[in-house]
Amino acid sequence: MTAALALVAGFPVAASAGTTSCLPGGTTRCRVWTGTVVRVTDGDTLYVDVAGDGTATPRSIRLIDAQAMELSVHSAVRAKRRGDCHALAATARLEQLIRAGGGIVRLTAQDPEAQSLGRPLRAVQVRIGGVWRDAGLDLVRRGLALWQPWAGEWAWNATYRTASQQAAAEGLNLFDTDACGPGPDQPAQLSVDVDWQQELLHVTNGSPTAVAVGGWWVRDSGLRRFTFPARTVIPPGGTITVHVLGTGRTTATDMFWGLSAPIFDNPTGDEQAHGDGGYLFDPQGDLRAWMIYPSS
Repeated sequence: MTAALALVAGFPVAASAGTTSCLPGGTTRCRVWTGTVVRVTDGDTLYVDVAGDGTATPRSIRLIDAQAMELSVHSAVRAKRRGDCHALAATARLEQLIRAGGGIVRLTAQDPEAQSLGRPLRAVQVRIGGVWRDAGLDLVRRGLALWQPWAGEWAWNATYRTASQQAAAEGLNLFDTDACGPGPDQPAQLSVDVDWQQELLHVTNGSPTAVAVGGWWVRDSGLRRFTFPARTVIPPGGTITVHVLGTGRTTATDMFWGLSAPIFDNPTGDEQAHGDGGYLFDPQGDLRAWMIYPSS
């Protein structure tokens, strides 16, 4: 039950060329910069030499509203990269988009001081065939990144959420439940339900047989995760509830993440279109069940 991740003020802002639509064809206005991409770090981060900032030093830019899976080994050589399932594919797609745009990008943000871990938060657009295309939206629509809303940077929420739900409905990439390899318990009928008011995540087994979920893990759109202990089993028709906040006595039906602050964003029906998601991954990195809310 959080209002979304906080943004940190006081970040030195590069010279801005003015304003433009936050999303190509959109109506909400954003500050805009241009720059040249020096390298792609992973599926949601890249280094950009921002024009007009008074320095030739590239800045690490974090994509707004797109959360790719993580690389553990970063390299300019694709064959040397290692990481979570889908991390390499997301990185390669972002590189492909940057190359198609000639390495020139347009960066937009509602708040020029928005940042994540010291990196400016920006939507990244590439010009392909004379048309500006949103790179983060491309990744989310292809199911190569999760939708991750940010407080203060809401202009993308409705579009990205719909794109993520479309990717899920079509079983693309992250939403292909055996993309990383079949099993375990591949036929299992699992579902996730998020109670954002109480900060609870329910995992239900709708199968006629028990499912062993030891080593499986759940998360929201952020990187934090809760891993189920070894020998955890959900019986047929059973549900395990993960309590995000605080601690308690672990039982066969209730487990405690132990966090001190809420993680699930409250949905809103206004133009800011806040929401979030709950996700269940198996040990191979396959996303096996999810809930992206609110529904579009």
